Amino acid sequence: MRELAADGIPVAVTCRVLKLARQPYYRWLAHPIGERELATAYRANALFDAHRDDPEFGHRLLADEARDAGQAMADRTAWRITSANRWWSAFG
Repeated sequence: MRELAADGIPVAVTCRVLKLARQPYYRWLAHPIGERELATAYRANALFDAHRDDPEFGHRLLADEARDAGQAMADRTAWRITSANRWWSAFG
């Protein structure tokens, strides 16, 4: 949106075309994604990659794989993320 606004296209028009309300856009602009949400997203991505490669792994082994990929986290954090996204072991 910033690039479009810099090119002279009003934010109201861009929001209308994208079917977005202006107020949530400005709210997001004032408070973008925080460090904690970004870290959780990177951890979830590492866990998902490990789960896609080895769907039989439980949350502890997925956490080990994520740590090997550079995303340090506790086993409890791995459990919270995997259970919230319903990434279960293939063996139940």
